[in-house]
Amino acid sequence: MIYTLTLNPAIDLFIKTQTMAPNTVNRTDSYDIQANGKGVNVSCILKRRGVDNVALGVGGGFTLDYIADFLTQQGIRNHFYKDAGFTRINVFTRVVSDDTEYKLVNPGPEISPATLKQLYQQLSTLGADDWLCVSGSFAQGIAPGFLLQLGALSQERGFQLIIDSAYPEAVKALAYRPLLVKPNDVELMSWFGQSGVTDLSTMMALGHRALDAGAQNILVSLGAAGALFMNREVTLVGNAPKIDVLNTAGAGDTMLGTFLAGLYQKQDLAATLKLSIAAGSDTARRAWITDFTQTDELLTQIEIKQLEG
Repeated sequence: MIYTLTLNPAIDLFIKTQTMAPNTVNRTDSYDIQANGKGVNVSCILKRRGVDNVALGVGGGFTLDYIADFLTQQGIRNHFYKDAGFTRINVFTRVVSDDTEYKLVNPGPEISPATLKQLYQQLSTLGADDWLCVSGSFAQGIAPGFLLQLGALSQERGFQLIIDSAYPEAVKALAYRPLLVKPNDVELMSWFGQSGVTDLSTMMALGHRALDAGAQNILVSLGAAGALFMNREVTLVGNAPKIDVLNTAGAGDTMLGTFLAGLYQKQDLAATLKLSIAAGSDTARRAWITDFTQTDELLTQIEIKQLEG
């Protein structure tokens, strides 16, 4: 069974408006309220790819209830450990007139050691047949070093670990041989103390460093340039299709969820990467994540090249 872990879920308020000016009332065109958090998105994508999964996490208040209820309505089993305070609400605003997007992301509630201990006890029941995908930021009260605890637990219990995290601790967690890591290009550079141009040759060199450090597979989101996949047997790269971007929130999660589904179902890696790029791109032109009904038209624009292996 695949378990997703969201340690700082959110409700995202997505707003579309023609203009936005300071110190005045701005009338919007439309809005959408979305249950979110990176692991939540991955769970929804897995479900849409026919992969049953369980969504785990922490949070608080009526906002957490909204997310749990949404997942239940989607047919996704879930268990969120509740603490004081409220799960955060983020605001994403697309301003049409100047083609800009404003992202207001809040920190989330304080999670107590007692609540985190309850979650850890459940994670300690996972075994060799399970995969755990931990995605996104951590709420207040959860140190980034929790990634290392999860890495150690994965080796102790025998489950496969998937990491999508910008924290520097993700590099140290590579020593626990995660099945898959999914940084974007900027995150991969920061993992290894690099700065400057994120060209493909640099990404491949850093990808090899991640593999040498212990990662079994690495999937790198390259934004408008597409995506890169690497393991010790093969290196694949695919371009991104041309789209009109509406909302970038969830695009990376969509790519990860789609790729994870293909990996779990033992599908061809090149075909899986191609669909993952198409799905992430489709999400970026929607108010919320793709339902895969319009990915075929994007697939025709994507070419997967094998660079190594």
